[in-house]
Formats: sequence, C-alpha cells, structure tokens
Amino acid sequence: MNKTSWAIDEQMAYLKRGLADLIREEDLRERLAGSARTGRPLRVKAGFDPTAPDLHLGHTVLLRKMKHFQDLGHTVVFVIGDMTAMIGDPSGRNVTRPPMTREEIERNAETYKSQVFKILDRNRTEVCFNSHWLGSLQFDAVIRLCSHYTVARLLERDDFAKRYKEGTPISVHELLYPLAQAYDSVAIRADVEMGGTDQRFNLLVGREIQRDYGQLPQIVATTPLLEGIDGVNKMSKSLGNYIGITEPAEVMFRKVMQISDELMWRYYELLTEATPAEVARLRTIHPMDAKLELARRITSDFHPAAEVERAAGLFDSVVRRHEIPPDIPVAAMPLEARLDSGVRLDKMLFRVGLAGSVSEAVRKIKAGAVSVNGRKCQDLVMSWDGTELLVQVGKSWRRVAPL
Repeated sequence: MNKTSWAIDEQMAYLKRGLADLIREEDLRERLAGSARTGRPLRVKAGFDPTAPDLHLGHTVLLRKMKHFQDLGHTVVFVIGDMTAMIGDPSGRNVTRPPMTREEIERNAETYKSQVFKILDRNRTEVCFNSHWLGSLQFDAVIRLCSHYTVARLLERDDFAKRYKEGTPISVHELLYPLAQAYDSVAIRADVEMGGTDQRFNLLVGREIQRDYGQLPQIVATTPLLEGIDGVNKMSKSLGNYIGITEPAEVMFRKVMQISDELMWRYYELLTEATPAEVARLRTIHPMDAKLELARRITSDFHPAAEVERAAGLFDSVVRRHEIPPDIPVAAMPLEARLDSGVRLDKMLFRVGLAGSVSEAVRKIKAGAVSVNGRKCQDLVMSWDGTELLVQVGKSWRRVAPL
C-alpha cells in the first residue's frame, strides 16, 4: 500500500513509533492534514555537524525516522553544519569542544553527502550547508538574533548549568550555538526539526526563534540515543563501541552479533522496520537465531546480498565453528621485531596492524588474546624458525611471512 494515501491516524502512528519526544503532537497532526489539503510537502529538517569522517548506526536511528517522513511524501532538508561545526555543539559536553579546521569540516562533509543516501531517498532530500546563510549574516544581524534570547534561558541547559555550578569555563561562542541552529530553522522554514534526545534544548530554542521571526514554530521530534555494542555508553567512534555504516559486511555482521541479547530488541526497534508482530515472533525463537536475523537485516541495509551471505558464512565458520577464515591478509615480518633469539611479539603485532600501539599489543598478549599457529602466547619474546606464522588477535588474523 502506498503510504502517501494513508489516513492521518495511520501517518501519526507510523511517525510516532520509536520517537522519544514529539512537541507538539496536535501541531503535527494539523500540519499533516494541511499538507494533505494543499499538496505542499512538510519540510523536515535535521542538522549534522561534520565532526567525524563517517556515520555509524547511532546516526541512522535519526536518518531512518527522517525516511519515514519521506515515505509519506514529505521533504527532508539535510543541513550539514559546516558553520556550526566551527563553534562546536556543547550538548552533553562538560568542557569546551576544540574548534575544527575548515579543511577537516569540508573533508568530512563530503563523506556525509555520500553516506546519507544509503538511508534517505535522494529525490526527496535537499542537502544544504548552513554557512550559506550564517556566513552572510552581518554583525548587526547577529546582534538582533542574540536579542531574541536571554543568558538566563541559555544557562537553564543541563550541561551549561552543570558547568556553571562547577566553575568549568563556558566560552561565549558556545552560547551562540543554540541560536545558530535555531536560525537554520528560520532560513529553511522548517515545519519539523529532528534530533537526538540530547538536542531537545536546541530544538526548542528553534521553536521560539521561528515565532519571533514571524514563522509557525516547528514541531520537535527527538529519537533515542543508541547504545553502542558495549551496551552501556552512547554509540561513539571515540569510545570504540560503534558500528560504522561504511565498514565491510563481515565486520558489521560480527559487531552486531557482539551485542547482548537484551540490547538486541532495542536494535530491532530503532534500526529495523520489524513490526511489533514480527518482534513478538522473534522473541519465541532461540536468541542466537534472532540475533543472526538482526545481523542480516542491518547488514543488508548497507551491503549487497552476496556480501551479506559471505559475512554470515564467515561468522558461522570462524566464530561458531572456530575455523580458520579464508583470505587472511599477509604481512611481512617487520625488521624491528626480529631478534637473534626469535621475535618481539608486541612489536610484530603493532607493525602488522593487529594492535594500535606497542603498549596495546603488550596488554593483549598479557590478557591471553594472542595466538600464534593455534597456540596462545603470553610472552613478549617467542622463538621463530623463519617460516610463516598464523597470528590471531581476537577476531582479527594475519599471516606473517619472512621478507
């Protein structure tokens, strides 16, 4: 059934599923009805500051909900915050975010543009950079913008209030961030603005600033923050608990399989189109089988079917049946790892890419996470007869050959 022909009650149920906040529900219902009468699509805005080069599954919770608006015939305005990234979003921060260079911003923005269409409908998406309007504001216009909000209101923000109470510095430019984001909504005449729950304050500021500029205040819709594969912290590349949407299929599949059985159901809700009836059925089968189905669904969103099947087969053979994977990368034995008496294992792991540093390699060795030719190694120096070594660290493998 074509979703654009759904009744308003059906549309509301579809859009509300998985949301954390909807402010105000009656306003959204009214605008959906107005859109149906006039044929004018709603303008649904979300902003992403290009602070990292790649998107992860945590970002796609919001992207998927934006796609739901597109399914109903509305237009998504994807705002790349190249100007606001230079300020740095203070949301959830207990210190001032370091400024980014223009080169970093532009490089990351290009990758965002190519990645969002793995989820969004290109034909119903407008991509714009907020420097187009923020960069042209004269200083008197900035002053007028600032006059629409008080310092006291800004300091009501949880993160600002906490930092102010603790005596942690708050730079003046950080106070401008919510106002700059609000002006984005004015510039594009947003009907709806979406963001994570940590963006709630900023989105509400947008409602007030739009009203002051003579526009109808936008509807605010927030989505939950997705826990990473550790099941504790918000998914973040800096914490290493993320699943990147550009990662190879076998890596994505394996990482999904790492999550807990409890977290699996949250991933089903926020990262798939599984209906409540489907989820109820999946809860009746073995958790491993339900998680395999989840891994297939998520990986299929970003990779061709053949790659998904290969990833599933590789997981089954290597992880479940403990077989040696095919196509293991080959690296040459590093010269600095060689000793007269053998090999410095920590230096070898670092140089062949199985550890991020020599100290990390030492920790992995002492933790018993390193095997060579099928035998666990917990000594830093091992004997070597010059033949090829098959090295495993966790789920990663290398064949280390003589020069």
